[in-house]
Amino acid sequence: MEAYPRGRADRMSQGGDTLVALHDVRVWFPIRSGLVLDRHVGDVKAVDGVSMTIERGETLGLVGESGCGKSTLGRAILRLYELTAGRIEFDGQDITRASEREMRHVRRRMQMIFQDPYASLNPRHSVGRIVGEPLRVHGVANGSSVEARVRELLGVVGLPADAGSRYPHEFSGGQRQRIGLARALALNPELVVCDEPVSALDVSIQAQIINLMEELQRELGLTYLFIAHDLAVVRHISTRIAVMYLGRIVEVAPADDLYDNPLHPYTITLLSAIPIPDPAIERRRRQIRVQGELPSPANPPTACRFHTRCPFVQPSRCAESEPELRSLEGHLVACHYAEDIKAGAIRPST
Repeated sequence: MEAYPRGRADRMSQGGDTLVALHDVRVWFPIRSGLVLDRHVGDVKAVDGVSMTIERGETLGLVGESGCGKSTLGRAILRLYELTAGRIEFDGQDITRASEREMRHVRRRMQMIFQDPYASLNPRHSVGRIVGEPLRVHGVANGSSVEARVRELLGVVGLPADAGSRYPHEFSGGQRQRIGLARALALNPELVVCDEPVSALDVSIQAQIINLMEELQRELGLTYLFIAHDLAVVRHISTRIAVMYLGRIVEVAPADDLYDNPLHPYTITLLSAIPIPDPAIERRRRQIRVQGELPSPANPPTACRFHTRCPFVQPSRCAESEPELRSLEGHLVACHYAEDIKAGAIRPST
């Protein structure tokens, strides 16, 4: 059994194409009421009309406040949640309504790393069984070939060969996340959805895991959807960044461009909240903060969903007309304010 497909990393380095395409994806969770919960009274609109692409070989960072729908979107791409509406294409194949039998083949090519390394590993199973489980489930290997592959994977993620005979409680949080990464790599996936994989770890351990993920991406030609709320981490690892607010994408741009020239007011406020380690610069800069609490996804504001908290709101327009995600200065941005500045209709707020 060949450990890794040869040449994939080389092909990726030559420039990729679209691996995942989302078309107006919606994931709504019904709210039910009544004595037997049989009355449908509303929906939690966790993901509500997302259209974007993930290019082969890139890392797309997905950021936003807790509760904005990031993790739901990541799970929907893997079909762990069923779509309410919209379409998902993986490598040109429409998987929106694919059967379990059809998804079994697709899922060998897409895997997930979960946020909590303490909850995502079965404490009753040895590390060897955990890492080797995907191989057995998909019939890729059995017996001694599984053991050999497990030892190889543990070495790839920087764990000792004897780790396979031990149990998750014997490892630190960073080591457990390495186990989760080894499990995700077992089937040679093309896409790995990383759901806040370092948020539960110490800062020094975060750097180790991020560096490992970048090294594996270069060697194996992996594509990452990297979900996080730590904007410093996202900038370090991402090729492009998508900013999500209340179930919708409000801005997409190359990582450095987004940090150097944010266009959407929500992106501006997120970046404004990042502390700068230089006290002199930190004292001089103006911090722009969002107002109020995040609205309920069961009853989102009409038109622009950010207008109830936006520091640059134009009430007569933002509360009545929903902005479309349009190309602007190399970004995709959904904002009347940004469009008006570009057109010279208004002057930037200072």
